Amino acid sequence: MKPRIYWAPPYVAALIMGALSFPGLASALTLEQALSVAEQDAPSLHAQAANLEAARSAAIPAGELPDPKLKLGLQNVPIEGDARWQLEQEAMTMQMVGVMQDVPNRAKRRARVEAAQASVALANAQQTVERLGVRQATAEAWIASFAVEQKLSLFKQLYSENQLLSRAVEARIAGGSGLTADSVLPRQEAALLAEQEDELLRNQAVARAGLRRWIGELAGQPLTGDWPQWLAAIDNYQHNLNRHRALLAFDPMTREAEAKVHQAIAEKTPDWSWGIDYLRRGREYGDMVNLSVSFDLPLFTSSRQDPKIAAERARLAQIEAKRQATLRLYNQELSTDLAEYQRLDRALIRLDKTLLPLAEEKVRLAMADYRAGNGELTAVIDARRQLVETRLRRIDVARDRSLSNARLHFAFGDTRP
Repeated sequence: MKPRIYWAPPYVAALIMGALSFPGLASALTLEQALSVAEQDAPSLHAQAANLEAARSAAIPAGELPDPKLKLGLQNVPIEGDARWQLEQEAMTMQMVGVMQDVPNRAKRRARVEAAQASVALANAQQTVERLGVRQATAEAWIASFAVEQKLSLFKQLYSENQLLSRAVEARIAGGSGLTADSVLPRQEAALLAEQEDELLRNQAVARAGLRRWIGELAGQPLTGDWPQWLAAIDNYQHNLNRHRALLAFDPMTREAEAKVHQAIAEKTPDWSWGIDYLRRGREYGDMVNLSVSFDLPLFTSSRQDPKIAAERARLAQIEAKRQATLRLYNQELSTDLAEYQRLDRALIRLDKTLLPLAEEKVRLAMADYRAGNGELTAVIDARRQLVETRLRRIDVARDRSLSNARLHFAFGDTRP
């Protein structure tokens, strides 16, 4: 598999960033380095890490009992007669301090724990989804930048070939066998090449800005390597369809919805509470203690608990339906992407084996005819233009194949947590 890319620990990414910041230590950025830096530096991944930590912290008290309640009060205070508003003159007047504890039923507490655990799993899945998205976006940005770099490096060769053509034309004119007007054509070709190069420089700035979004200022480094390929059998992609990153969140979402159904059902089971109160009376009267237990009475389930249960079950059915719709969507996407990748792969092979060699041969033959006096310079220029277009198209097809390959890999191949 080429290249085989693994997640790098934080210290590896730190070493990469440190090394690339010194030109003497490293002068170019590989795709593997870009992916490692993006995984450690992307703000969206830091946000998802914080979300996961929040879910884990929120899950800790999920199954605990509510906080107890402190009760303070006065009972049986007279408001008439000689003893009104006196706390120690009436035998029934008492100062109260007590504690009350609510106890939700066990099924409800268990459902809350299940919902909290599902929330943690969902946050973990969301972090994985974001990480894969960052990796894919970084790979696509690197490939787009690499394609522009390849085209710009090609133009150095094109200018050199243009100079050779110009000297050949001047030599033929000097020998008396060429037209004076022909001396303009190589300069026109050079000007057209400069226009194309200007457009590429614009594209380079755009592509580098896209890469900078994911790896920061390291995007200014030159790129090195080759067109990335992640080779995998079609059956492997099909096998991983259910683990597409867009589907990863559905399992914890389903678990969370099921927990909420259980929690709604548990509402039918009464909660209860207990309390103890200490009652203090005047000095000549004895103090008292109250013990109490209370229970909820879910008597009207048809208008209270049953509608809640039906609502949560409907939400569960909605999640499952969305999962099936998403699965069908990405099954179609897999077939489409595979067909596109195979088309681009065949196109690249055709360019390398047929179209590019033929374009080069046409230039050689046209130049040979021109030097022998049997052909026009316009034929040479036209053949060279076709060769330039074929070379640039070769880079475009290689770029598109790598982008298609990246979409397949990060959607259906790289599904590790």
